[in-house]
Amino acid sequence: MVHTFVKDVMISDLTTLDISTSIRDAAKLMDEKDIGCIIVTKNQLPIGILTERDFVKRITAKEIPLIASLEKVMSSPLIEIDSNETVWEAAQIMKTNNIHKLPVKQNNQIIGIVTTTDLVKICSVGSDSEMRKICDQIITRIQKER
Repeated sequence: MVHTFVKDVMISDLTTLDISTSIRDAAKLMDEKDIGCIIVTKNQLPIGILTERDFVKRITAKEIPLIASLEKVMSSPLIEIDSNETVWEAAQIMKTNNIHKLPVKQNNQIIGIVTTTDLVKICSVGSDSEMRKICDQIITRIQKER
């Protein structure tokens, strides 16, 4: 059976910002680049993520000032997936953790991100053979869990 791997569908153009960056600067950068998340780093190492959802739940709803640093509002610890895992495993991790953006690592470095939108695209625009592969992966996964 052929699997679709995370490395085949991930977005590799990541944006990172240091933990000391202000919320306002992060928002401006996300708007300029038209992106839904930023990987937050400390000493160039990834330690968290800031998503559009964080703006609603952690910033606006809690009235956090835009001059505050990302450290106060980022989601941490970072939940990641290895680049050689299947998209099915990515979907499971996202479902279990109720997240929509999943950083991808390879050799302990973040090299990309998979989003729920990426997973939906695979299902919605895939050919019949692509859909068959995904269904086969789901069936195999269910059988392993029994």
